[in-house]
Amino acid sequence: MTPPATPGTSTPGTVPTGGTAADEPLLIELLTLAQRRLARDLAARLEAEGCTLDQWRVMRCLTDDAGRSMGDLAQALLIPQASLSRLVDALTEAGLAYRRQDEQDRRRITAHLSRRGLIRLERLDALAAAHDAAVRTACGSTDPGPLLRHLTEA
Repeated sequence: MTPPATPGTSTPGTVPTGGTAADEPLLIELLTLAQRRLARDLAARLEAEGCTLDQWRVMRCLTDDAGRSMGDLAQALLIPQASLSRLVDALTEAGLAYRRQDEQDRRRITAHLSRRGLIRLERLDALAAAHDAAVRTACGSTDPGPLLRHLTEA
């Protein structure tokens, strides 16, 4: 039997209340839980295909034929550059991406999605789209209230 939650704590699957007068979770708490649940569920689907959530996000940013510098990617994805380098290394080793030296500035290296990467991304994007559609259907509304409640349930 689980003991009742005390102010500032939570039971598994609930939002900590922080003991406020209204005992209502803050929007940041709801949004954080929703984001984590969405990411966890999508990550599980992608993992079944041998891809991490962050690898998929990098691949989606590389669909432009011009490529992206590591700095641009890090900024766009909010991923530390060292972590991003490991992600691009893994994609390169798998033949899904490649790096190219800029023709005008030889110091600048851009990352690109390979043809194999584009084919793989189509499959991964289909999984992500199916996940998104399932979440929207389960929520049954575009109103963010029911959506947030659904996403923060255990």
